[in-house]
Amino acid sequence: MPSTFADNAVDRVGIILAGGTGSRLWPVTKAVSKQLLPVFDKPMIYYPLTTLMAAGIRNIMIITTPQDQEQFRHLLGDGCQWGMTLTYAVQHAPNGLAEAFIIGRSFVGERPSALALGDNIFLSAMLTDTLQASLPSEGATVFAKPVKDPERFGVVEIDKGNRALSIVEKPDKPKSNLAVVGLYFYDQSAAARAALLKPSARGELEITDLNRLYLTERTLHVKQMDETCAWFDAGTFESLLAAGQTVKNRQAEKQCMLGSPDWQAFENGWIGESDLYKNAQGLAKSEYGKCLVRHCKNNLDHYSIAAK
Repeated sequence: MPSTFADNAVDRVGIILAGGTGSRLWPVTKAVSKQLLPVFDKPMIYYPLTTLMAAGIRNIMIITTPQDQEQFRHLLGDGCQWGMTLTYAVQHAPNGLAEAFIIGRSFVGERPSALALGDNIFLSAMLTDTLQASLPSEGATVFAKPVKDPERFGVVEIDKGNRALSIVEKPDKPKSNLAVVGLYFYDQSAAARAALLKPSARGELEITDLNRLYLTERTLHVKQMDETCAWFDAGTFESLLAAGQTVKNRQAEKQCMLGSPDWQAFENGWIGESDLYKNAQGLAKSEYGKCLVRHCKNNLDHYSIAAK
């Protein structure tokens, strides 16, 4: 069944930042982008892509390193197979998350936007509802999750109305245990605000500094992910392995597909069942392709491949 999206999702554009060196995963990422590594049965980039699709965003720019871009284009194409539009841009050096809005300024323009980090994975049956209920009509919304080691992350302190009181990058003495995860929703002013930022002491345009501009105006909202949502910053071997195992277990338990742009596009009503099956045909020998076929509503006898 097609989803019903919030009105302010229609014109919202998305950016996936899939650059960086992946140095915590060397030597594996010496030869391949971190965001192209497998997370169980799908490449990592599928998960943030599906997250933005779940929010109703179908016009997305993917920012990569210069050397990796062709591989992303080969994998994802222009998005037409999912009823959406994908464009590409290059980040020449890891100059900070907020640089995504400098690189993508002409793409974003004065439209509301979302930024997803290419190595952040969200697994939740309630993800679509959570995201669509969190699209800000004004200001910005960051997402947060309680963690045991908040000093490793950006940390947000909130009031009773879930508005941010403070936000600090990797604080020595965190004021809360709420880590800011790699998903951000902004109003139409994000690109213009990012252009005002100065590099931090470590020489990067910090996403925390962009968020602070909203904080000073009391328009920075915080949405805590529900308890059933598993979040992974899949930049280490341990988290990458844990993410893959969680996907495997939840798909088997719920008999569903997680992180599948094909299935998400179908659920969104952006493609029909015949389109879904056509996409599956190109992947017919893989379990991913067979799973898509099994999820088609019509009898499999109508099709030319068997889901064995």
